[in-house]
Amino acid sequence: MGKTTTLGKTRALLLCALFAALIAAGAFIRIPVPVLPFTLQTLFVLLAGLLLGPRWGALSVIAYVAIGLVGIPIFTQGGGPQYVFQPSFGYLLAFIPGAYLTGWLARRGAPTLPRLLLACAAGLAVIYAIGMTYLYFITNLYVQTPMSVRSLFMSCFVLMLPGDVVKTVFAAVLARRLLPALEKMGVGGRKAPAAE
Repeated sequence: MGKTTTLGKTRALLLCALFAALIAAGAFIRIPVPVLPFTLQTLFVLLAGLLLGPRWGALSVIAYVAIGLVGIPIFTQGGGPQYVFQPSFGYLLAFIPGAYLTGWLARRGAPTLPRLLLACAAGLAVIYAIGMTYLYFITNLYVQTPMSVRSLFMSCFVLMLPGDVVKTVFAAVLARRLLPALEKMGVGGRKAPAAE
């Protein structure tokens, strides 16, 4: 029993580190659009929550954000503590509760595709709410570049939503296929409390 738990924790830590690296890599796979670049980070954040569970999923994002804040340039526009003044930093912060909520909701019952889609949609809603609010206030108060609520909504919601919906569906479908394998490994499954 102790060996299984320790092994599950070790595997969960390895996957946590892997997802921190994937989120970092996702920052550099981008399609330029106005205001915010379109990246694959959201996909990997949602997958971290779905596959690793709420705590380990959120921990992988915390690791990513912490590494970037100490100065390693793994964010879309660099790194370092001054990055908190970037308008897009709110999205990085939002990834943490987004991954947690996605993982938490995904584990409220059997991992059916509708449940996983709902979990991803809820996580994405949190990311949008926190990210857009942060961007609005940093842009208007710190950067002092006036931005209306309408332009915020158009550029950070309307333009981004179609791509994020595709990423959400892909994350749910992929997780539905991968979860049984992870449960057999003792990682991220409902029978492996260490990975929760």
